[in-house]
Amino acid sequence: MNLVIDVGNTSIKTAIFSEGILESKKIFRKDDFKNELLQIEANFPEIKHIIVASVGKLKTEDIHFLDQKKGFLSLNQETPVTFKNNYESPHTLGVDRIALASAATVNFPDKNVLVIDLGTCITYDIVTDQGYYLGGAISPGVLMRYKAVNNFTAKLPLLDPIQPRHFIGNNTAGSIHSGILNGIQFEVDGFIDSYKEKFSDLTVILTGGDAHFLRDSLKNHIFANPNFLLEGLNYILDYNTN
Repeated sequence: MNLVIDVGNTSIKTAIFSEGILESKKIFRKDDFKNELLQIEANFPEIKHIIVASVGKLKTEDIHFLDQKKGFLSLNQETPVTFKNNYESPHTLGVDRIALASAATVNFPDKNVLVIDLGTCITYDIVTDQGYYLGGAISPGVLMRYKAVNNFTAKLPLLDPIQPRHFIGNNTAGSIHSGILNGIQFEVDGFIDSYKEKFSDLTVILTGGDAHFLRDSLKNHIFANPNFLLEGLNYILDYNTN
């Protein structure tokens, strides 16, 4: 049984995998890390291996707590993975993108795969049908765009994201919602179209916490999988322990 830990910029996601099957998933705040982990271990005493991927910072005491665990793997740019990394600066590639690329190669072997992760940032990652990771793109995520509109203007309000009722916003709030969420939709569709011109028979995966904002509005056919990154981490853990 594997415990997978994804330390993001705003929260921590954990998942229990048994023989490749997702058994349990939980999301909690970073401040609760040690207590939550102790509870997970109590509920699942069969855990033998643990992997952590961190794009957000953990407390030193939490890192030390993990280091004491048997079968613990901290994902980094040196960890053996299931794809060939052709990124120009492989030592700067985020561990979240490494996990997504691993999930792409395992779930869709011999396919060109574009993974779009709508989290704090929106990341685009392309893996070829030969198993080569080439790179992609990074742009501001949903909440980042709402905060930017508020922070860099004198009078525009900070809003909670909601789907715009109309394409044409007829008030300030409606205009912000339309500009941000429709703008992201056009961006994502545009990226998909551009990648399709370069890569034949392209498989597109949409994942991340904000994927629900776009899942049904994109004109391109996609596969939505909210657990794609967690699956990728589990594949990496199995790859390094079996």
